[in-house]
Amino acid sequence: MRRIVRAIGLIALAAAAGSCGDVVRQGRSPVYLVIETLQVASGSTSQPTLHASPLLSDVLTSGSIFDDIAEVTLRLSPKDTGSGTTTTIPSLNNEVTITRYHVEYVRADGRNKPGVDVPYAFDGGMTGTIPAGGNLTIGFEIVRHVAKVEAPLVQLTNDLSIINTIANITFYGHDHVGNVVSVTGSVTVNFGNFADPS
Repeated sequence: MRRIVRAIGLIALAAAAGSCGDVVRQGRSPVYLVIETLQVASGSTSQPTLHASPLLSDVLTSGSIFDDIAEVTLRLSPKDTGSGTTTTIPSLNNEVTITRYHVEYVRADGRNKPGVDVPYAFDGGMTGTIPAGGNLTIGFEIVRHVAKVEAPLVQLTNDLSIINTIANITFYGHDHVGNVVSVTGSVTVNFGNFADPS
């Protein structure tokens, strides 16, 4: 009987640990990052309009190459949500400064070799601070100019093919006491030589 009770106790403990595992593994900071919105815009228009994915990334527009942009809105959420009657609110020490981001493209068919099947991954710098109890909205480049003159995108300029990808974007930062935090979001990015805007 003791073995059964002990086994049930271990199973319950494992289930409880697994349910909060992702939050616990997200570093030592008492807060974690939450992506509120992630919007994209083609750079091939004179006034890019941000919208939810997918991004139609035109590899050649009227003989020119444009980068594509995106915008993210981030907020903080405490790991300790408080008791049933009180809510934990992040303090000034918990404010997070975002310093860089990483973009990596993948394909659903598993063909993911950079420079052959998908554009190369890259890192970019960005700076903004998420205030305690507030949001940060910040723009960034999601498809670089150089990607459109490298394989495999450059081949699309004289081809009707479309390369369908998912861009996984990870944002990195630290709170005011030095704890590192990060969060990853994803958007669909379809590359091709689309019709030029009129």
